Amino acid sequence: TAKFTSALDIPVEFVEKNVKLRGKLHRITEKGLEVEHIPISIPFITSIQRKWQSKGLLLVRLAGVELAPSGIAWLQRELKPKQMMWFQLLGREDLALECLVLLNKGRFLSVCLNEEILRQGLGRTARIEGLHHDSHLYWKLHKRLLRAELKALRKNKGIWKEESYSERIRDRISNNKFVETLKQFASWLRSS
Repeated sequence: TAKFTSALDIPVEFVEKNVKLRGKLHRITEKGLEVEHIPISIPFITSIQRKWQSKGLLLVRLAGVELAPSGIAWLQRELKPKQMMWFQLLGREDLALECLVLLNKGRFLSVCLNEEILRQGLGRTARIEGLHHDSHLYWKLHKRLLRAELKALRKNKGIWKEESYSERIRDRISNNKFVETLKQFASWLRSS
């Protein structure tokens, strides 16, 4: 029922047991998602606790994902301020939390934001900080993230998009030294 306003407030046991917490999105920054923790509410106790709760936001990073610049722009378009989300604690590094972020998409459906970013080709799979490299959970999550990245690679999405044959030919022609010299000569003729 306690409200966490800093990553250091969260007990080590919560991180070790990979507890899921609920929060409300405030901002998306280069460093990660700034989320306000929403504690479990118990009707009478919660109203009393609110008076003593301090304000603060948790910095939540998408575990196992190295975001591309287009990924940050996509997050800013897709996620709305004050949107509710669940984040599963996987690790803590200084003041940031490494988490799996889950968004509700309807009554019974939720989407893992980490996987969705990779499925859209808006980032690369990275090491999941905070989890032991030899743990079962690490490899289970890493395999899920790699599968999502592979889907983007196969569909040529996002950073994996390859240029078409005509685009490659056009780039080669426009970057050719002989063509550059002809363009310079034509512009010289026009100016004379």
